[in-house]
Amino acid sequence: MPKITQLSQLDLNETYSYADYLTWQFNETVELIKGKIMLMSPAPNIEHQRIARNLYGMCYIFFRHKKCQFFPAPFDVRLYDRKKSLLANTDIHTVVQPDLCVICNPDILDKQGCNGAPDWIIEILSKGNSKREMQIKYQLYQESGVQEYWLVYPEQQAVHQFVLDDKGCYQLKCMAAEDDIVTPYLFPELAIDLAEVFENWVEE
Repeated sequence: MPKITQLSQLDLNETYSYADYLTWQFNETVELIKGKIMLMSPAPNIEHQRIARNLYGMCYIFFRHKKCQFFPAPFDVRLYDRKKSLLANTDIHTVVQPDLCVICNPDILDKQGCNGAPDWIIEILSKGNSKREMQIKYQLYQESGVQEYWLVYPEQQAVHQFVLDDKGCYQLKCMAAEDDIVTPYLFPELAIDLAEVFENWVEE
């Protein structure tokens, strides 16, 4: 089998597995969504990175000595139906790289990243990824059992907080903005001050 060193060697209409993904050796960053290659946006802009940095700092301090671990992107998260047990790489067809995720079950962590659904995922929207995060990933995270999902809107300086209900469907728990304090449903001791999250944000 020829070595894949350029994205152009792949057929974007084909269906691939995580085992295929691990063999690719090109520079472009991609995600797999149910076997289909999804190109990621170019490097995030400075405002995205400032917001990410502020969130990472808060989470690092909170989770530093706790069982649950947080991981910033790039970090491979393999997803599939929550009813299935751990799958082999050849049977996994979705791998994403959330901006930030928290994982409390050490059994789903391995050298490649996370094999299963994190407990909490945060995605920071940008012009290039809004549709993917709002629609495609929303469904993926719900189907795979990510218990809490935050969408961060930089331009609106807002956060939407979704939590799975007893039927496995996301419910909008909170819409917060500007100077609000947001508390993760799973980690009520953690207070996220949005004034600090969006500190130094500059409108384009």
